[in-house]
Amino acid sequence: MNHPSTLTSALAREPITCHVLDLTTGRPAPNIAVSLTLLRPLGPSAPLTATTSSDGRINQWNGEAGSSLSEIFANLAEHDDSKMVWSLKFDTGAYFGENNTFFPEVEIRFFVDAHSGHYHVPLLLGPWSYTTYRGS
Repeated sequence: MNHPSTLTSALAREPITCHVLDLTTGRPAPNIAVSLTLLRPLGPSAPLTATTSSDGRINQWNGEAGSSLSEIFANLAEHDDSKMVWSLKFDTGAYFGENNTFFPEVEIRFFVDAHSGHYHVPLLLGPWSYTTYRGS
């Protein structure tokens, strides 16, 4: 059970972050365009966007007309009756080059409970395979 202080501190940073590691180099994957879309409830939303940093991370999302992920989370926390479903899309074709990968795009769909704090979604990426998990 989350205590109010835990939920507040979790919402101080973006509720959903991600990290991409390039398995061919064993290093972070910089400059990958990523979109984050709420699929349900009330979705699909306009996508939030970002590009992985030099450390392969996305810690901040850009929304249309200044909307923020934290605001969306706060508004959806009132809908206790259903879990949220979110989609992360990674532009892997541009990263590896279209002739150098099997996946032009990697999409990860996942459940989110607005009261469970922070969700970190790492992507371990190669040109011919990928895997993911819920990180911390």
